[in-house]
Amino acid sequence: MHTFLPRRRTALLAAASAATLLAGALTTVTAAAAATGCRVDYRITNQWGGGFGADLTVTNLGDPVNGWTLTWSYAAGQQVTQAWNAMVSQSGAQVTARDAGYNAAIGTGGTATFGFNASWNDSGNPAPTSFALNGATCTGATTPTSAPPPTSASPTPTPTTTTPPAGAKQMEKLDRGLVSVRSGSGNLVSWRLLGTETSGVAFNLYRGGTRVNGTPITGATSYLDSGAAAGSAYTVRAVVNGAEQAASAPALQLPNGYLDVPIQAPPGGTTPTGEAYTYSANDAGVGDLDGDGRYEFVLKWDPSNSRDNSQSGYTGNVYLDAYTLTGARLWRVDLGRNIRAGAHYTQFQVYDYDGDGDAEVAAKTADGTRSGTGQVIGSSSADHRNSSGYVLAGPEYLTMFDGRTGAALSTVDYDPPRGTVSSWGDSYGNRVDRFLAATAYLDGQRPSLVMARGYYTRAVIAAWDFRDGTLRKRWTFDSNASGNGAAAGQGNHNLSVADVDGDGRQEIVYGAAAIDDNGRLLWSTGNGHGDAMHVGDLDPGRAGLEVFKVDEDGSRPSSWMADARTGQLLWQTAPNGDNGRGVSDDVWAGSPGAESWSSAVDGLLDTRGRNVGRKPSSANFLAWWDGDPVRELLDGTRIDKYGTGGDTRLLTGSGVASNNGTKSTPALSGDILGDWREEVVWRTADSTALRVYSTPTPTGLRLPTLMHDPQYRVAVAWQNTAYNQPPHPGFHLGDGMSTPPAPNIYLR
Repeated sequence: MHTFLPRRRTALLAAASAATLLAGALTTVTAAAAATGCRVDYRITNQWGGGFGADLTVTNLGDPVNGWTLTWSYAAGQQVTQAWNAMVSQSGAQVTARDAGYNAAIGTGGTATFGFNASWNDSGNPAPTSFALNGATCTGATTPTSAPPPTSASPTPTPTTTTPPAGAKQMEKLDRGLVSVRSGSGNLVSWRLLGTETSGVAFNLYRGGTRVNGTPITGATSYLDSGAAAGSAYTVRAVVNGAEQAASAPALQLPNGYLDVPIQAPPGGTTPTGEAYTYSANDAGVGDLDGDGRYEFVLKWDPSNSRDNSQSGYTGNVYLDAYTLTGARLWRVDLGRNIRAGAHYTQFQVYDYDGDGDAEVAAKTADGTRSGTGQVIGSSSADHRNSSGYVLAGPEYLTMFDGRTGAALSTVDYDPPRGTVSSWGDSYGNRVDRFLAATAYLDGQRPSLVMARGYYTRAVIAAWDFRDGTLRKRWTFDSNASGNGAAAGQGNHNLSVADVDGDGRQEIVYGAAAIDDNGRLLWSTGNGHGDAMHVGDLDPGRAGLEVFKVDEDGSRPSSWMADARTGQLLWQTAPNGDNGRGVSDDVWAGSPGAESWSSAVDGLLDTRGRNVGRKPSSANFLAWWDGDPVRELLDGTRIDKYGTGGDTRLLTGSGVASNNGTKSTPALSGDILGDWREEVVWRTADSTALRVYSTPTPTGLRLPTLMHDPQYRVAVAWQNTAYNQPPHPGFHLGDGMSTPPAPNIYLR
């Protein structure tokens, strides 16, 4: 008998040198009923010559258990070699998995997940035909003898339906995101209102076991608990039709105004030419990787020798890590020597693409990429770098990684292939490797992955669906194809996703062009490439959405605003060289709708392009921070409020650093905790933590979490792409705003 001890949430190396990575499969096993009700989801995550990896999720459908043993048998000689999150032993064909202690308790409806690597004989790898939990055969259903008590750690209960509403988009089932921020001599406690909740939902807030509000809270989902001690424990309960619901998870404590999430830098290294390098934390994304209703971070680590595409030289490897809000590292993916480091190379996406409640992570991969469970994609020994450090040969892949474990779930050839390097605009490797990425509800209901290459000349965009464990092509748009030529040269160093034509399906705004949800060219202004772009309801006085963009071509308008449905220009400013920065949103209540400004244009422009006042002190990023609906200026490590006579400092980040050189962007900014206001995430100066700041300012405005607005949520997903840009919702959020329509969504 062999026993394999668990390592909690750590990546384990496979015992084989992987060659070609094969697609995984999902098998759900149910058998006849027994005293303990359970279901087992058995998934092959990856396969290679002589071995495979698997994940098992045990769902307890009976009474709560505290300590579990799962058994099954193999029919084709499979042998477990390594395991994590469980103690696994094997005697002949019989496999026994026991809890690892920390995951011993499984409540009714709760789950436990573990995984392992195993050997196989290449003559077939059939899934087990049945499983037994604590000696009882899993059946898929039974009725517990007592109803499970509500637990504070459970995500907020939300109504479920067997048939989604017509045209509804599937979104994350989030918990309350309760957070307590020290505010003067009290605590500002705030929480999420979900996008599926009606205006009739009220709330009671508890400090310990004491309710702090006299009557249920029906306004803004925040409460200033004046005079409360720092570090006080809080929970919140929804009140529906007068009935108080289960308590939320305990509030995250931000006694200093921020939460530090510990992170672990990879070790440095030396290039083939002898240059030493170290690592610093770079861009981040969020997703509910483990289905608990809370966001986890996916963080990109960049080496100190990362390069712009125009710069020659070797770079260190790029890493992707996953962390819980408490700093537990779930996994690390090493993208390997054949993925170059720099802002234009690695565009990763974090989203629940298959709708199972757990987010996945997508990234471009290559020979030598190592997954979070140790599997190598392609050849582990191949080195395709040339003497200038560029990677202009060798296979290119796209991989979907499991959010829980970092296992490679599906790997396909990257579309488009590089082909002839010079066909993208130069021969040395600058323009061929300009990549963009996004997530979009192309069918109006489920998210698709969007990966792109090129924007100075040829532009190619590929859309992928991830269903049943497999990446499948939805469509490819190529500016070289007949009828698409107007999109050539129109791309930005970023993109946006929005339902620009109001048909319930999202389009891709690719700089000065837009691609319809079906992969066809929708419009092109012909104004060419630029560095910054904003898409939203920038002018609430007219129907639909608008696009504001700055241009790099000195012969074109330096900035312009267009109708997002048709691309018709609404106004433009005179050419004035390379206009490198531009922002558009409602930052001043003195004029209706969004104000727009940019580096090469004087003043602050209203929705008609008229100069209405002083230009703000920065033209970079934005965040909703204080209590009013007017947005604030985010730049470097500070937040300022615009004023006609000068800007007012609201926050200066302490001991933190911004990313991406002169771009001075945060690791991430978005509505990831609390009410509708946005958090700002910077790396600490020494890259030992992600420091999450949340507002200490009360508000009177009640809005559902912005993460349940589909346009805003996918914008947070693409925020890390190349030259980062701030997210915008699909409705106008600003001074004098009307009540936004309820999002047409459903929660898994």
